[in-house]
Amino acid sequence: MKGGAGWNILQEETLVETPHLTVVREQVSTPSRTEGTPWLNVRRKQAVVVAPRTSDGKFILIHQERIPARRAFWEFPAGQIDGVVTESSIREAALRELAEETGYVPHEGRMDSLGSYFSSPGFTNELMHLFIAHDVELLSEGRQPDAAECILKVSAFSATALSGMIRDGEIQDANTLVLVAKLLVLDLFNK
Repeated sequence: MKGGAGWNILQEETLVETPHLTVVREQVSTPSRTEGTPWLNVRRKQAVVVAPRTSDGKFILIHQERIPARRAFWEFPAGQIDGVVTESSIREAALRELAEETGYVPHEGRMDSLGSYFSSPGFTNELMHLFIAHDVELLSEGRQPDAAECILKVSAFSATALSGMIRDGEIQDANTLVLVAKLLVLDLFNK
């Protein structure tokens, strides 16, 4: 398997494989280490994170139990992209996760891509695609999370309240923190 220029997998052994991740032991040559170096890699599907914003400027967050951390987090809706990753499938996943987890959809489909980031490149290849959904409206059927999710609550927060939650350590989810940072640098947070 080949990566970018100078990146090659010399050997690999699958240790764990699930529908959501694969753990492999690899020997990888890099541009600076052509002889190869051993690495344990958690391969994950690409995913989306959406900042849903109401017409009055509030952000919709979910309060969701996260088993690995043994607690519930306030976070923006997020989820993995199934199948082939294309511009269209990325957008479809963002719309799907928003509706499933919050029960909201963007007015007239107004949603903008804000780029992407690697969640933790030291151990995983997971690439997260960021979005803002504008003037979200509640669906009549409400939210319909999948069976693996335990969303306790969906609430709207002003930018000021969201900032306070970050300052006070109430928001500790990396995806939400990164998306808020992106909104701030793009001057979209306090609109």
